Amino acid sequence: MYLVVRNDEEQYSIWRADREPPAGWHAEGRRGTRQECLDHIDVVWTDMRPLSLRRRPAGADV
Repeated sequence: MYLVVRNDEEQYSIWRADREPPAGWHAEGRRGTRQECLDHIDVVWTDMRPLSLRRRPAGADV
């Protein structure tokens, strides 16, 4: 079994359910097979940019 995990930048990954997520990652709530978790990520992670980049005003220098 796996968990869908998310970090503060709203980036997603999967993690084995029998282990604590690594520092900076939190269980998102979905649990299932590896493929079920990957399928869920495909649905919910529609913008691959980190949250900090999405919040940056358009045209702002990096």
